[in-house]
Amino acid sequence: MGSYFVNDVTATDAKPSRHGAGLLDITVSLWCDQILPGSEWVWEALRTGQLNRKGLWHSLDAEGRRAWLSVALWSRVYQRREHPDDARPGRVFTLDGRQIVDVDSFYCALGEAINGPGGYFGWNLDAVDDCLTSGWGAASPFTLEWQHSDIARSQLVHHHAVSDGAGTLFELLLEIFEGHDVEVRLR
Repeated sequence: MGSYFVNDVTATDAKPSRHGAGLLDITVSLWCDQILPGSEWVWEALRTGQLNRKGLWHSLDAEGRRAWLSVALWSRVYQRREHPDDARPGRVFTLDGRQIVDVDSFYCALGEAINGPGGYFGWNLDAVDDCLTSGWGAASPFTLEWQHSDIARSQLVHHHAVSDGAGTLFELLLEIFEGHDVEVRLR
């Protein structure tokens, strides 16, 4: 379903499995610096097929949204296994700005708009730029119809894209999209 780099794996328990004779259920402890607190339920929803509708991230707090994005990134290949190719050029994707309350909620909304529930399309500016080079769900040129963009803008203009304050995150996102032949329609 996903992958993390882990080390210091130690078996802490083993017992006969209920899944069949000759099988063991093994409990391990491990160290992983990439798994974020709060991501367990997202992995479980993905594993059980419950990550199947848009908006599941809406009620999450800031830490929960960050955990959501980490699962979206690390499970990307698994989630796209049935449709590994990018959407054809010329598609129109709809981004709903009503739930954008901070930077991570923007990335959650963008991933969902392009790749569906639990979808990933970046979790920082460099990652969005990388995703726009293809192989992440959408091939340019495409159109991003950004509904309720005024709500998103009001949240994203408070975040400066670079430390010297030269431009807001909202402005830089528009520049990145334009640089990759993505037409953004602000609604």
